[in-house]
Amino acid sequence: MMLLACLALLAQSPRLISTAELGALLAQRDSNVSVIDVRDDLTRYLESHIPRAVYLHAEELRAAERGVPNKLLGLVSYTALFSRLGLRADRPVVIYSAGETRDIDATYLAWILEGLGQPSVYVLDGGFGKWSLENRTVTRRYPVIEPTVFTPAAFTPDRATLDDVKASLTARDVVIVDARNPDQYAGRAGAQLRRGHIPGAVSHFWQGDLAKVDFATVWESRDDLRVSYAGQGITPDKTVIAYCNGGLESSHVYFALHDLLRYPRVRVYDGSFTEWSERVDLPVKTGDEP
Repeated sequence: MMLLACLALLAQSPRLISTAELGALLAQRDSNVSVIDVRDDLTRYLESHIPRAVYLHAEELRAAERGVPNKLLGLVSYTALFSRLGLRADRPVVIYSAGETRDIDATYLAWILEGLGQPSVYVLDGGFGKWSLENRTVTRRYPVIEPTVFTPAAFTPDRATLDDVKASLTARDVVIVDARNPDQYAGRAGAQLRRGHIPGAVSHFWQGDLAKVDFATVWESRDDLRVSYAGQGITPDKTVIAYCNGGLESSHVYFALHDLLRYPRVRVYDGSFTEWSERVDLPVKTGDEP
């Protein structure tokens, strides 16, 4: 059976794909796979990118809603965008970011596509950084992408609202996870109206889920991820709400818990601390403790 068919059979929710697996897919003339480059600088794409990759900046995936600057778009907007990029429900999608610094862009898009019901979504482990280190084929040519009619039935991401987070502050079966760096969590840094974190939130910096292997930045093993999260009381028997400043870092935690470790109840608060901190009626805590 062809590698593409094998991957399609395995895919239920987003998962990792190795550089070797993607290389094998691209080497097949009859393979039908969409590749999306979500690195945060168009110039890098113009300089070199993986063959067949179309460019998409993560900021095209969100916009202001009622003044909050970083909220998800709606079904109509995503339908138009992904039709333009040539996505189809019967075609696997491979997403890659820089790898070493912005893995969050890839997981954010994966979370959105999962919410749209896209059946086969993969995040490239190690991203473009690992692909380059292995001297794999790159190009400067743009792919020939024919627009499609991308028609998801609904957009139902695993998403938490501000009211959901407020209600969870006193819920024993819910754990709130702050995916930002420790300085922002503690209130020593940050551009939001107030600094600090949502009371009771556990600090789990998203980059802690990654490791250096042969100079490339890749995901930790599932066993190591499981031990790391469980050690902080982030366990599969609880509902997990992940937040950051605007949904990107928390999508990385979502990918780790929901898609790699198969936690059953994980949601992303996309308004995140950007929305929460602006509401002066809501509590904010500073310091290194929950």
